Amino acid sequence: MGQVVVITGCADGMGRYVAKMLAAQGHSVAGFDVDSQGILSLQKELKDIGGDHLLEAIDITNRPAISLFADRVLALYGHVDTVLSNVGIGFFSPFEEVNLEKALQCLEINVIGTVAIFQAFIPSMRARRSGKLIAMSSLVGRIPFPFESIYSASKFAVTGMVLSLKYEVEPFGIQVALIEPAQVSTSFAAKIHVLPPENSVYRDRARRFIERDNELIKTAPTPPYAAEKIVKIILSPKPSLFNQIDFMSSFFLWLNQVLPRSLRDAILVNHMHIKV
Repeated sequence: MGQVVVITGCADGMGRYVAKMLAAQGHSVAGFDVDSQGILSLQKELKDIGGDHLLEAIDITNRPAISLFADRVLALYGHVDTVLSNVGIGFFSPFEEVNLEKALQCLEINVIGTVAIFQAFIPSMRARRSGKLIAMSSLVGRIPFPFESIYSASKFAVTGMVLSLKYEVEPFGIQVALIEPAQVSTSFAAKIHVLPPENSVYRDRARRFIERDNELIKTAPTPPYAAEKIVKIILSPKPSLFNQIDFMSSFFLWLNQVLPRSLRDAILVNHMHIKV
């Protein structure tokens, strides 16, 4: 019997591939995204695959809409097995030059968005004493990268929130897990890579960082490859708390645990070509 999986941010990228892979395996997908055209095209693809699916165009910051979405999902399926919080936006800027309104938007979407979708389904999972809450974090949720202070803060927050939540919901049979990709070969980074103004003291290093990041993206895991890993985590009876998609994430996290900070910092600065 197939599972019922809720996915946020499913109109594009990894989320879209995860939805299609789950549908192809006979699972029911309920999801939403702010991209209405992406949702429409995914609806057509899932219809062709077959099965019963519920997709809607919803902004993750619209909390009343999320609550109503949860009501519709539970009315249709009776329960939800797994919630994957996949929605998120990037943020690139020297800290000194951060636009605080845009930073607030990033934190609202990445952090509070995850909280909102989890809160919407915890009561039904708790009553059923079963369910999985999976959050898309990042390598930078444990290893901060320069020029990504706000994005790192959002992913550190997601990681901390899930680790705290674990203690509260496990007694009710609810499992939690984090997924921590380093990079995936999508347009995600390109959308946020904006050079500081010409008079910025950070411009040269930011330029080198962007150029290096673009190089690394060329050899990063593809969305289908990442989606296969994510689907395995979703369907696992007992997923690990921390889950990496690629060797780079696992390697850097291992270095972060065993090396002294000065050496870790030197490796990161050299790796991203931003040594002064």
